[in-house]
Amino acid sequence: MGISAVVVAAGGAALAEVVSSTPTPAPSFNGPVYAVAHSGDVVYVGGSFTGAIVGTKTVKRERLAAFNARTGSLLDWNPGADATVRALAADGPTVYAAGDFDRVAGMARDAVASLDATTGKLGALKHTVLGQPNALAVANGRLYVAGRLTAVDGAPRTNLAAFSTATGALDTWAPTTDVAVDALAVAGTRVFLGGAFHKTNGVSSTLRLSAVDGVTGAVDRSFLPKPVSKVFALAADANGVYAALGGQGGRAVAYTFGGAARWTRVFDGDAQAITTLGGITYVGGHFDKACTTTNNGVKGVCTDGSVPRVKLAAVDGAGNLTDWAPQGNGVVGVRTLAANPANGLLSAGGDFTTMSGAARKRYASFGGPRAGETSPVVPPAPPSPYVAAYNFDSTVTDGTFDDGSGNGHLLKTLAVNGGALQTVRHGNGQGLAFPRKCSGANCPRVVLQATDVPDLNPGTKNLSYGAAVLLSPAETSSGENVMQKGFSTAGGQYKLQIDGISGKPTCVMSDKTASAIHVAKGTSSVADGDWHSLECRRAGTELTIVVDDQEAGSTTVPAALEVVTPQPLSLGGKGTGANNDQFHGSIDDVWISIG
Repeated sequence: MGISAVVVAAGGAALAEVVSSTPTPAPSFNGPVYAVAHSGDVVYVGGSFTGAIVGTKTVKRERLAAFNARTGSLLDWNPGADATVRALAADGPTVYAAGDFDRVAGMARDAVASLDATTGKLGALKHTVLGQPNALAVANGRLYVAGRLTAVDGAPRTNLAAFSTATGALDTWAPTTDVAVDALAVAGTRVFLGGAFHKTNGVSSTLRLSAVDGVTGAVDRSFLPKPVSKVFALAADANGVYAALGGQGGRAVAYTFGGAARWTRVFDGDAQAITTLGGITYVGGHFDKACTTTNNGVKGVCTDGSVPRVKLAAVDGAGNLTDWAPQGNGVVGVRTLAANPANGLLSAGGDFTTMSGAARKRYASFGGPRAGETSPVVPPAPPSPYVAAYNFDSTVTDGTFDDGSGNGHLLKTLAVNGGALQTVRHGNGQGLAFPRKCSGANCPRVVLQATDVPDLNPGTKNLSYGAAVLLSPAETSSGENVMQKGFSTAGGQYKLQIDGISGKPTCVMSDKTASAIHVAKGTSSVADGDWHSLECRRAGTELTIVVDDQEAGSTTVPAALEVVTPQPLSLGGKGTGANNDQFHGSIDDVWISIG
């Protein structure tokens, strides 16, 4: 079961077992993970990612994914959501999701949805929710939802709501808080609430952490812990309630069911996630150190000494810090923790990219049914739909950018006249900004190029390629290349460019033996200072330009049009020479698909 150590009290009695700090095989993700839920040996993951990373390949998974905890294999479960998934809960054959989305599995679902745990098919849960859900819990025949809520289906709800797990109908359970609720935990018929609120059901003594009846919603006045700062996360087991706090540094606090503090651990940054497994409390956050006492000072600095605990820590039942220290990385660090007592698996999700020195992008598993095996083999990924894909979220010091398709088409930076790329924020990752507009022979120029290989030549096959672009009106010129392979004079070409001062996107193709070019041009400018998704799509005899998922123009191409060129794939310009059609905006999420 992946046990690495036994925690021993001062008198020598064994208290609990800690999972191994070595991560077990699991997919990584190309964007933050906000939520994890377990059901048997299946782990469900939600967040703002668009792909699961298995080995060297990125497999499309729009903010929802699942994998087998025993094998580490990514499962076919792939409903997809159109915006961030912030919370998940599993209940037998059903997985519940909540977040910022309007559509799930291609169908309308406002902020909450139920999904078949095996097929991903949508369930009956469908409501109009005003606000943002932050947390889910299932118990007492209800799905409890917490967040910043004002109404459901027109019925007033103040940050809390519940739905029947049998019918999906809105339940009468409706306690209130004066500020958003960020965390939920359930023990029996009591539902514990955490956040930055001051009152629950108008009761002033229910500061930041309170308990309500899971059926009536009435405040439990016997539970009045009054934590010192905002509660980010909650967990509960047979021994009590556990809270992860922010504030000056961060704290993990264990409470009895009567609200008395059992123990407190202090960190130099917010504790954002908490769970229990086998008598051990696991804490995650954006801290780097655990304080040796409960004292800390300005900006959370431990005043009486500290030990390294980068983003994760474990505490025994008596409040003692254990030696467990996977040492993650990143700024935000760990956003969520979940444990499965049935198989001993601990899951961590967030914004980190390494754990225990191993690459684990935004998700890591510890312990569980596979833990303890030697030299685990990462299962093969499903085939990527792309022959090349670049999100520019990972780079090395020599200016080389990874190919997310797994096909190894690395991009290398070529620059002249002091040209340089700058990283820019895009969504939850980063894009690249090319040199600003300039006139004269000595202007800075930069392109990214991948060595020519046969699988980047489509021949006569159907072809799609695209990118996200950001261009301001002041950055347009007579023509700027986003991406290009080949020239019209030899071997044929396919190209995506922004044409003219007006800034209209254009798709261009030509045949390997003919110099005539075929152009599909968009009707509206994309040079407006906002990000736009552009796609060129050759299907048979039609070449279409797609802007922000809407067809914007098309032209006819010969059925026999063939592109077989020895020229490299080039982004941002056709080369580094003069008149290179330099792109002056920013790009991200570049991809090519053939066939």
